[in-house]
Amino acid sequence: MKAALDRLVAAELVFQRSMPPDAVYTFKHALVQDAAHSSLLRSSRQRLHARIAEALENDLPDMVKNQPELLAQHYAEAGFVEKSVAFWGKAGHRSAARSAMTEASVQFHKGLGQLALLPDEPPRRRQELEFNCSLCAVLNAAKGNAAPETGRAHARARELWEQLGSPSEFLHVPYGQARYHAFSGELDEALRLDEDLLRLSHQRSDPDGLVLGNFSSGRDLMFAGRFVSSRLHFEAMLALYDPIIHKQLVRLIGSYPQVASGTHLAIVLFCLGFPDQALARSDAAITEARTLVHPPTLAQNLAMATRLLSLGGDDSMLNDRTDQLVTLANEQGFPLWRAQGTIYRGWVKVKGGDVAEGICLLRNGSRAYRATGAEAWMPHFGVLLAALKGRESAGWRRR
Repeated sequence: MKAALDRLVAAELVFQRSMPPDAVYTFKHALVQDAAHSSLLRSSRQRLHARIAEALENDLPDMVKNQPELLAQHYAEAGFVEKSVAFWGKAGHRSAARSAMTEASVQFHKGLGQLALLPDEPPRRRQELEFNCSLCAVLNAAKGNAAPETGRAHARARELWEQLGSPSEFLHVPYGQARYHAFSGELDEALRLDEDLLRLSHQRSDPDGLVLGNFSSGRDLMFAGRFVSSRLHFEAMLALYDPIIHKQLVRLIGSYPQVASGTHLAIVLFCLGFPDQALARSDAAITEARTLVHPPTLAQNLAMATRLLSLGGDDSMLNDRTDQLVTLANEQGFPLWRAQGTIYRGWVKVKGGDVAEGICLLRNGSRAYRATGAEAWMPHFGVLLAALKGRESAGWRRR
């Protein structure tokens, strides 16, 4: 083996770092690696990948913990489907925990690809449902709540959930589907799904389902302008929520539901004529979101806070919140929230006197928002643009 490696190093096809037995060898170019890999018989490649994966799993626990995707790939190449699925799942959850949502979505997709190689039986369907649910949670941040890819993942999760008899531990499936329809502008369907979820959760006395059902109902009734009913559902959700009992919901839906309920309730309180309570509730939700160190939850709450401030808040605070939202969305790659930040940055620009630049930002942000598939809040953005155009026509400038 050493003689062969020495010949490869001498031929400059492989580079060597350090000296044996601690030497590390790397191919000069990825094409050389591909050529070497493809020159092996399939059975030989599979045995080699199996040996590598088993050695990593048995001898390098830190790599198992920190690079599960590496083991997943080797086990996939070796034909060890179940092992590959398990490690793709670990990789996806690890990436999601670090808020690397795009990376997590790729890993969950690869796990689903491996699952498709297994017989179509109930155990496989349950695993596929688990992967699809995890995929839905990360796609909400990586692509947007109403993106076509997000919708397909929710639809498949719903199909699998029903095939398996609608198990209670997956009541976040109809919740997720309702969110997709709500942000797609299909409020009647979203509200129907909310009612079904609440009815089923009451029948089963399911605490997770009641939390999700009340939150979803509150949000969608807010979109429908039914603010009194919306407030009742948000307050019911906050009364039911227990951070210990419901801690798993964060992983299942991709955000902290109690924080999201608080910031949505702020909008409802404003619309019901309680602006001071609304601002206090919004500020409290932002403070809590920061302590959680969970970027999707913070981005969601900053977006709602900027919306509230645009309706009737302090301009300097609106500017500050907008900057925070845009910075976070750019850092994390959140397209939906980046678009919303761009919209409110445009609003701030106009209020500061830069009308042309502000209108350009608002238009670009609105287009980017709608490009994610979202329709929720588009009437609000349209009103902002109309107000700005009116000020432009009147030759408005900051006095």
